[in-house]
Amino acid sequence: MADIERESMEYDVVIVGAGPAGLSAAIRLKQLDADLEVVVLEKGSEVGAHILSGAVLDPSGLDALIPDWKEKGAPLNTPVEKDNFFVLGPAGKIRIPNWPMPKLMNNHGNYIVSMGNVCRWMAEQAEALGVEIFPGMACSELVYGQSGEVKGVIAGEFGKNADGTPGDAYEPGMELHGKYVFLSEGVRGSLSKQVIAKYGLSDGHEPQKFGLGMKEIWEIDPAKHREGTVTHTMGWPLGSNAGGGSFIYHLENNQVYVGFVVHLNYKNPHLFPYMEFQRFKHHPMVADLLEGGKRVAYGARAISEGGYQSMPKMTAPGAALLGCSVGMVNVPRIKGNHNAMLSGKAAAEAAYAAIQDGRSGDELTDYEAEVRGGAIGADLKKVRNVKPLWSKLGMFPSLALGGLDMWTNSLLGFSFFGTLKHGKNDAEATEPAEAHSPIDYPKPDGKLSFDRLTNVSFAMTNHEESQPCHLQLADPKIPVIQNLNMYAEPAQRYCPAGVYEIVEQDGKPEFVVNFQNCVHCKTCDIKDPAQNITWATPQGGDGPNYPNM
Repeated sequence: MADIERESMEYDVVIVGAGPAGLSAAIRLKQLDADLEVVVLEKGSEVGAHILSGAVLDPSGLDALIPDWKEKGAPLNTPVEKDNFFVLGPAGKIRIPNWPMPKLMNNHGNYIVSMGNVCRWMAEQAEALGVEIFPGMACSELVYGQSGEVKGVIAGEFGKNADGTPGDAYEPGMELHGKYVFLSEGVRGSLSKQVIAKYGLSDGHEPQKFGLGMKEIWEIDPAKHREGTVTHTMGWPLGSNAGGGSFIYHLENNQVYVGFVVHLNYKNPHLFPYMEFQRFKHHPMVADLLEGGKRVAYGARAISEGGYQSMPKMTAPGAALLGCSVGMVNVPRIKGNHNAMLSGKAAAEAAYAAIQDGRSGDELTDYEAEVRGGAIGADLKKVRNVKPLWSKLGMFPSLALGGLDMWTNSLLGFSFFGTLKHGKNDAEATEPAEAHSPIDYPKPDGKLSFDRLTNVSFAMTNHEESQPCHLQLADPKIPVIQNLNMYAEPAQRYCPAGVYEIVEQDGKPEFVVNFQNCVHCKTCDIKDPAQNITWATPQGGDGPNYPNM
């Protein structure tokens, strides 16, 4: 379809993704120069519709960007009042005291928030400064200039038939060109993935590591609600099967965020992350909290966990990767939104200086230098060995050695371990099914635990069915002839939305992709052992519609 003619619009900076990084960049650009032409393109039906995060927010990023955010009504309404950390067994728990933990693990001064609502508020601040924000505008392709630089994106293409040809109501979209293009798509963004591959940005860096985060919002009995309480757990039900843990955050209005994270470097392809989450809610501590309450929302999202040593090069000619497109999550703190905001601010300042110098389409090297040498790099460097220690040694040794490593990095600026490597990527970590035993999961009871399709309805996800499937198989035969035989086709289990299934067709197994269920978590793009699945953006506005995630 290269012969399609499209109208084009010119901007100083084109920003893909209205998350905390992209909106911070837009705000900062306009703070620096009100005359800059800045556009933000968001694939969700509205700003915040595709935002899912824990979230306990470290306000340092917001402090740097909008110091008077309190006066401007930012939705940071629930300060953390109490911080709990437990190791769970099947029926009991052991509390880990706060005093031996490094200061960076302290949550006091942070806020329990809906990042979706924070982004909605940030969008209001950006628009008040003159930023153009277009929700429902998925960016499906990159546009390159004559010298191979990233020149812009194609956005707003609608109405393709299932086979990819233009339908009766086809709209070709527009080319939006910028002196610089910022990719702030979140974890495993489709355009970011292309830029990383095209320009070799991961060369010389450790592979990115990921977790799958699943989250429900519950309204609970007011007598059990403890506003401002933050609880994290490790241990049961995962045990030695996988790394990960949970979070339980009491926000306002008798609501609780209940979340569960499974590290995607697990070996056993029989593992079912979603069912581990559902089983977790039957632990006596959690069941007692939720009993008598009701679940009001569900969603899932991959989390970047590689940290300091996995951040790729962040710039290519004409383009910069921001926030989770790079991977800026501090894993032990379970926080990355503050770093995403700081990255947006840094990218904006680098682009502003370049435009003032009359430059365009080159590499914003000052941006990368600020990220690695400034507050973001300092935040991530202190904790760089926690994830690889956990992956190599397991939970209890990593608790002790990871804690020691954070202390020495924080107090003395060095590590006994140097900088550990991650090794395999998460797809390569999957082992053959015959090397592992299947796991028997209890059936959801419909009160505390729920089947996937019931829960997906609480993500309010929707995809127009006649469009091309956005979950693209490089070889449609591989799921049955390779993944089913060797790995018991783990896509049936690692997907938290029930997109993939094996069904019998004329006595033979067939791989079915129910793309309408997709909540855009990107787990399939990450964990498929054959790396046969590519997540591409569907048409704009499709996907989940998260209310307060």
